[in-house]
Amino acid sequence: MNNKKFYIASSQMVSKVENQYENRRRKNYVVMRMVYDFTFGGLILAMSVIFFFGDRFGLTMIAGLDNGLRYAFAGLCLLYGSFRVYRGIKHDY
Repeated sequence: MNNKKFYIASSQMVSKVENQYENRRRKNYVVMRMVYDFTFGGLILAMSVIFFFGDRFGLTMIAGLDNGLRYAFAGLCLLYGSFRVYRGIKHDY
């Protein structure tokens, strides 16, 4: 005798599988955004350090820029980089 069991997927089972898929997809998206925010936040913060202390590092291209514009740009990079790192920590997407 053939003892195969046949299961019919109910709507509850289908919705459970769909919810698991959506939860996994959402988690992957949050992790990807968190890595993105940390990476670009770190790069932008590093740029602000280079612009703030470029003359002390011996970078003639940066030291030759106008000090007011250089410090203003470094301040903006510091603010935006900090915001990116904060979003990466909070990860509320």
